[in-house]
Amino acid sequence: MFVNLQNQTSQDHFIIVGLSSDPNLQVPAFLLVLVIYVLTFGGNLTILLLVCLDHHLHTPMYFFLANLSIVDMFSTFITLHRELINFILRVKDIHFVSCMIQMYIFAGLTCNELLILMVMSYDRHVAISNSLRYHAVMNQKVCTTLVIMCWVLGFLQVLPIVVVLSSFTCYRSNVVNHFFCDPLSLKKLLCGYSYYLELSIYVNGVFDATCPFLLTFLPYGFIMATILKIRSSAGRRKTFYTCSSHLKVVVLLYTTLVFQYLRPHSMINLDSNKLFSLFNTAGVPMLNPLIYSLKNKDVKTALERRLKKM
Repeated sequence: MFVNLQNQTSQDHFIIVGLSSDPNLQVPAFLLVLVIYVLTFGGNLTILLLVCLDHHLHTPMYFFLANLSIVDMFSTFITLHRELINFILRVKDIHFVSCMIQMYIFAGLTCNELLILMVMSYDRHVAISNSLRYHAVMNQKVCTTLVIMCWVLGFLQVLPIVVVLSSFTCYRSNVVNHFFCDPLSLKKLLCGYSYYLELSIYVNGVFDATCPFLLTFLPYGFIMATILKIRSSAGRRKTFYTCSSHLKVVVLLYTTLVFQYLRPHSMINLDSNKLFSLFNTAGVPMLNPLIYSLKNKDVKTALERRLKKM
């Protein structure tokens, strides 16, 4: 079924290998993906419903968290549903246009998540460093505008890479060694070098990763300066506690992205890269609700209220 297309000049479909091509690992891989899929959707849907239904959570921080949960659910669906379909229906083919759409949505959601985490970092900075004017600065109009900008910019920034990749007509093979149409895997299938593609990737890396990274961690410098001014150790711990969950999510996501995309080309192995992708597309979205809820009294209290009403 896997066809080598050395002399092919155009391509209308790809074959998605999945997490593993080993027949003995198909069932364990399917069960792993299914469990992660259910936990990710269940956890993020719970957070989203709690924020929508409980008026105690109608604050800027939880408004951004609800949008982060939406991004995580869509990101998990757009990538993992292909692996589940492959196992159940034994269909590994995906049309070229569908592949480009899947890649575009995944890349756009990833950029959107980085931007939302950046906005959440600014929100924590205002809440800690300028607490008296917090509700005036982070009012409903400002929060809504910031979220809309994150969604729009996230999908606009990745458009050049998708346009350049979709314009290629020569692929060495139609076999994508991944469980979805990952940009790095598709790039390795191209027949030759493209200056415009490399330029798009470079510009995309600067604006989609470097800028959000700097603007996410910069507010923490001001936050730490504010925390150090607090005289009591209990006060410092309590203040840092309010942003610890967000900081954990940011560090976890950026660490995964660095190992996945910023390793030297000589160290990149597509099989190992699939594991990093799985953790990035499913592991991190699955852990986000746990990180934000396990030590968050507001979320736990809201969940208890909803369960009592039910």
